[in-house]
Amino acid sequence: MRVQNVLLVAVIAAGFAAVAPVRAQNNPFLGAWNLTGDPPNAGNIYWLEVKEDGGKPSAMFLNRGGSPVAATNVTIANGELTFTIAGDNPKNVVSLKESGGKLTGTVGATPVKVTGVRPPTWGACDANAAHTFGKPVVLFDGKSMDAWGVQDKAKPMGWAVEDGAMTNTPPANNLVSKEAFKDFRIDAEYKLSPKGNSGIYLRGRYEMQVLDDAGGAPGDVHGHMSIYSRKAPDKNASKPAGEWQTAQITLVGNCVTAVLNGTKVHDNARITGITGGALDAKETEPGPLMIQGDHEKVWFRKVVVTPITK
Repeated sequence: MRVQNVLLVAVIAAGFAAVAPVRAQNNPFLGAWNLTGDPPNAGNIYWLEVKEDGGKPSAMFLNRGGSPVAATNVTIANGELTFTIAGDNPKNVVSLKESGGKLTGTVGATPVKVTGVRPPTWGACDANAAHTFGKPVVLFDGKSMDAWGVQDKAKPMGWAVEDGAMTNTPPANNLVSKEAFKDFRIDAEYKLSPKGNSGIYLRGRYEMQVLDDAGGAPGDVHGHMSIYSRKAPDKNASKPAGEWQTAQITLVGNCVTAVLNGTKVHDNARITGITGGALDAKETEPGPLMIQGDHEKVWFRKVVVTPITK
């Protein structure tokens, strides 16, 4: 997933009155929120975190794709939170009200109605525990793509099987597994074209970045096998473009351990929120595996998901 969104100059709606700083104890917006578009825009998934800095509210906003970015002109007045988000229109504004622990309002210059709820409060989880595994589910066997559907059903798949690997013709659809999973281990083998960019979405909500960045410095929250925009891999373990790479990813609750090419790059790391491009925000429910196909060419010759039953 490429980093998107360039911040705009803030605009203040005409007639907006000056407001005294909002104190934390009187600010029901504080903290993180998952926002979902109301029908017919239920596929629009956003994430918001509101903080108070120096007696003034601030906000980070994930506008569907890309990374969370700092909002501008963050204001709370008359029970309404408003701020300007990234985009190409200075009227690209979010307006939200809170009631009963939920948010309602609109996003964008062409307003999309949204409803927001708090992310789940995750308990203890251990991706490294001695798990009991169920029967492996082979999502690709080198021959058939029958286990996959697509994200955008109005567009062609854009994937085919070539020499025992499923590969895309960019820009292709994103592949979505027909089966959903909750806690599991995935074993994947893939290779990338030069500067290739793809992603493996766990439960369709959390992207593990797939990227040609061999030899790059560690610490990039958009690097290969990062939890996209949330946490950088502990090491850069990438192989060069054109070489087959192996990834083993274990997800339990919101804890993930990932091993890339034999090197552990996440060790029971907490996923702190949905990532750009998430299919939905129903974080406690099972979800499908999704593989990005809309960037550069990528080949997958093995995708096996083994459910964790205990």
